[in-house]
Amino acid sequence: MTQPRILITDDQPDVLAALRMLLKSEGFACVTCGSPAEGLDAVRRERFDAALIDLNYTRDTTSGQEGLELLGNLRRLEPELPVVVMTAWGTIDIAVQAMRAGAGDFIEKPWDNRRLVSVLRTQVELGRAREREKKLETENSLLRGKADEDFIADAPSMQPVLQMLRRVAPSDANVLILGENGTGKGVLARYLHKLSRRADKPLIKVNMGGIVETVFESEMFGHTKGAFTDAKSDRIGRFELADGGTLFLDEIANIPPSQQPKLLRVLEDGEFERVGSSRTQKVDVRLVSATNADLAVDVAKGLFRKDLLFRLNTVELRLPPLRERREDIAPMARAFLRSCGRRYQREDMTLTATAIAALERYPWPGNVRELAHVIERAVLMASSSKIDQFEFSLQPFEMLPAATPVSSSPANLAQSSTGAGAQTIEQAEQAMVRNALDQCGGNIQKAAEMLGLSRAALYRRLEKFGIEP
Repeated sequence: MTQPRILITDDQPDVLAALRMLLKSEGFACVTCGSPAEGLDAVRRERFDAALIDLNYTRDTTSGQEGLELLGNLRRLEPELPVVVMTAWGTIDIAVQAMRAGAGDFIEKPWDNRRLVSVLRTQVELGRAREREKKLETENSLLRGKADEDFIADAPSMQPVLQMLRRVAPSDANVLILGENGTGKGVLARYLHKLSRRADKPLIKVNMGGIVETVFESEMFGHTKGAFTDAKSDRIGRFELADGGTLFLDEIANIPPSQQPKLLRVLEDGEFERVGSSRTQKVDVRLVSATNADLAVDVAKGLFRKDLLFRLNTVELRLPPLRERREDIAPMARAFLRSCGRRYQREDMTLTATAIAALERYPWPGNVRELAHVIERAVLMASSSKIDQFEFSLQPFEMLPAATPVSSSPANLAQSSTGAGAQTIEQAEQAMVRNALDQCGGNIQKAAEMLGLSRAALYRRLEKFGIEP
């Protein structure tokens, strides 16, 4: 547990000195202030676990109004900060007013050392418990993917990836995962976190392609109440949620150029400010990023900062496409079948030998995501408990005919017998994109969902194939 930080506000130097010496000997770190204004400035600059404030200052020595005003300002500035008030024995009624105004407890002057230390420890623990609860609520509200998803990697092409993964996982090095869309980069990121020393801490996932530029800072760094029109309460950002754990930035190539310097700063020194706050916060986060884009090309085009790329790719992991992992297709298909069977109450489903053979022949331009979608559709559409190859003849992904074997060599993988001549994987992918757009009436969002892509990834394919949206 980190050393508790206590703010002490009192206008008497000897009281401040005595409290500082007492609390230091009990393991507290203290910041002392001689006036309410100094105390408020300190809270704006730094984070505290609790505040110990006097109720009477120089304006008068009996009414306690300055202390109550300070308490109100602290509550507005930092609503979750536990506040303990100090008062002379003759003004207990003022202490009661303070409790009603939000103080956590009160201490009578002259104080009893044991009671003062006990009260502060209790308030610090209560404050930290509330903070943990708030983080958990925010964490649970985020869609972070399945934590228990099967990780299948028996294919020879996956062994170098696993060897590198096991070497770098225990370190805190930033990792950049590269691979085609749908290859399972998110699953690999979760496996990396599971093998790391941070496995018992949060893994927070952020889809960078889904964050609008205008709310980027609020999403990543959080905001304070009133920072902008819709900021009705404080919000914890993703970096703060991932403190001590791992932050997974998916689709990292989609981060807007104007926001890249802000991300770079956090990676360099671990510091940031919430939107609307001048207080600098420090976090300890292990960063894992993923993209299917060629970041070197984006750097050359001026779309991605070179220094940011250097920070992201301390270690690079390249995830091979499914067509280069044919040994993994059958076990993956069976795993997806078990999962879908449980979801749709069809747990007796099995794949026939001809179905497995057909799956292993298909070039899988949509990779693991396409395989998952094909199995899910087959479970929904199958008329019996046995799924045969004909169950896979579903749009938008058409399976290969059973009589057409395809080897795993690059030359053969680039061809598929469609009855209309040889067709490259790129041509098949282009046809699927056009087909999805036709079926969705040109609606980009719906077409992207049908293909299992993000909007940004679909736009890149439209540009690549010269297709007008």
